[in-house]
Amino acid sequence: MPFDSRAYGTQVSEILALGQDGNRNIPLVADSCISGNARARLKKQKACELFAGAYAPEEALAGLWLYFSCSDECHQIVQDLESPEACFWHAILHRQEPDAANACYWFRRVGSHRVFADLWRSASELVKSDSHIAFRLGDRWDPFAFVAFCEAARKMPGSPTERAAMEIQTAEWQFLFDYCARFRP
Repeated sequence: MPFDSRAYGTQVSEILALGQDGNRNIPLVADSCISGNARARLKKQKACELFAGAYAPEEALAGLWLYFSCSDECHQIVQDLESPEACFWHAILHRQEPDAANACYWFRRVGSHRVFADLWRSASELVKSDSHIAFRLGDRWDPFAFVAFCEAARKMPGSPTERAAMEIQTAEWQFLFDYCARFRP
C-alpha cells in the first residue's frame, strides 16, 4: 500500500513530515526519540482532536509516538488500554526493546487482527523479490514468526535480512496506523 500521510489531516501530515512522512524504516531496536520537534508537537495534542472521528484515536496517537521511537510516551498510552490495537502497539514496542517474550505475550492478547492479511501480502511480495531473505511465510501472517525473524535480523546489521525486517516492520506500522487513524462506520 502506498502510504500517504495527507490522508490523516493536516496536523498529522505535518507531524509525520518531521520523519519521512510515515515512510521511515523504523529500526528493529528503538533507541531514543528521533525528533524533538515531533515530541514537542505531540505533547500538545489530544488524541480526540488530532484523530477526530477515527476508529481508535488513542491507539493512533500511540502509533505516532512509536513511529518517532518515543517508547515511553507510547507505553504510557497503551499500558492502560485493552483494545486489540493497543495490544498490537504494545507488542511492537516490546519487540523493539528487544524483549521477544513480552512481545509474544502482547501478540497473544491481540489474537487475529484485520491488518494481518494486508501485512502478509506485503511481506510475501518483499520475500519473493529477494532470495537472500530467510523469512519463510506460511499461508497467513504469524506475528510470533516475525518476532523471531526480527530477533535474528537485528544480529545481522546491514544485511538483506535486517533491511527486510525493517521494511516489513514499516509496513506493519503503516497498516496498523491506518486502521486506527481512519474513520470506521
